[in-house]
Amino acid sequence: MTRVLSAAALLPIIIGVVWFLSPIGPVVLAGVVLVLAFIEYRRLASQAGVVFGMVPSGAATVATAAAVGLYPGALPLVAMTGGLVIALAALAERRREGALAAVGAAGFALIYLGLPLGALAAVAVEAGREALLLLLATVVVSDTAQYYGGRTLGRRPLAPAVSPKKTVEGAICGVVAAAVAFAVIGEWWMPVMPPAPRVAFGATLALLGIAGDLFESHLKRASGLKDASGLIPGHGGILDRIDALLFAAPVYYGVVLGGGMLG
Repeated sequence: MTRVLSAAALLPIIIGVVWFLSPIGPVVLAGVVLVLAFIEYRRLASQAGVVFGMVPSGAATVATAAAVGLYPGALPLVAMTGGLVIALAALAERRREGALAAVGAAGFALIYLGLPLGALAAVAVEAGREALLLLLATVVVSDTAQYYGGRTLGRRPLAPAVSPKKTVEGAICGVVAAAVAFAVIGEWWMPVMPPAPRVAFGATLALLGIAGDLFESHLKRASGLKDASGLIPGHGGILDRIDALLFAAPVYYGVVLGGGMLG
């Protein structure tokens, strides 16, 4: 019940921000989500015994997201500068043990968090609120179908070593639901893409989302934590809610903005 109530409270806010405050609203929302997700990510790393500086890595991650979302041409320079800042910060540390792991975890935040959330902002700015909501709706429908399909029909574990509660049957429900949702909603919001590719792309987004979910579960297991945080009652933390988007958003960004899907 807590899970349902939290979702019922959050969804109208997200939809309202995206629909009525476009394009600046989604950009600001992506920035807030990025900062909260980064804090949770650093906590996971710390619990796993990998400690890195919050300021240099956080600033580089935010700058990466801003470059993707607002100035894509500046991304190579921003990424190289961010990597250099992280390396210099590590060099200034007196601690030598675990330095390589710390630099790796700090730099990975640029790819794992900065790129996807920047991609979401870019979709909102370049493709509009409909394109962004189409992605969000597809991922939410898939996640919901996985959850309830798994509870009702689930028999075979999907990845027991990483996420014991996920089932093959739940995953199939999520993929089918995403394919149908993207095909139906995309009829209005992405009509330039033919029906068959819409079905295939919806299924692909669901598969990417499942991979993102499993990856975050792997990070939590490595850290010995059940949830990234307790920020959202019944759902865990921000990372627990956006894990599917982190893998799906860059591919969606590439197809929509780079594949001529704007009509």
